[in-house]
Amino acid sequence: ARRGGRMARAEPPGATFERRVLRSAAEHHYLRVRLELPDGGARPNVAQFKQLVVSALRELHGEVGAALPVDVLTYEEKTLSAILRVISSGLVKLWSALTLLGFYQNRRCAFRVLQTSPFLLALSGNSRELVLD
Repeated sequence: ARRGGRMARAEPPGATFERRVLRSAAEHHYLRVRLELPDGGARPNVAQFKQLVVSALRELHGEVGAALPVDVLTYEEKTLSAILRVISSGLVKLWSALTLLGFYQNRRCAFRVLQTSPFLLALSGNSRELVLD
């Protein structure tokens, strides 16, 4: 196609890039958390731990928060560490609820979120925690 004695260049299409946000692509997010309790006193078993997570959600976000599907995939009573699974849209709700929880059975406590990822595999191994014989 010639216009005015010059070749018309095919213009590249305007900004038609696609923005992909990983967070929305993943259905679930996984959190590695640890509950810090003062020494002494009962340590929660897995059912009590799950109940503590649900009550933290209820305290901050009401019944809607308490209805958020959260799964405890692993729990170690000895270290009070767990891996939680939550739907990605509920990640901020869960994280904020855990962060603001301050008591367990009238004892001060704190949740530490150690790691979070849309991929469970990313949380499955931490070379810094390897115990070599």
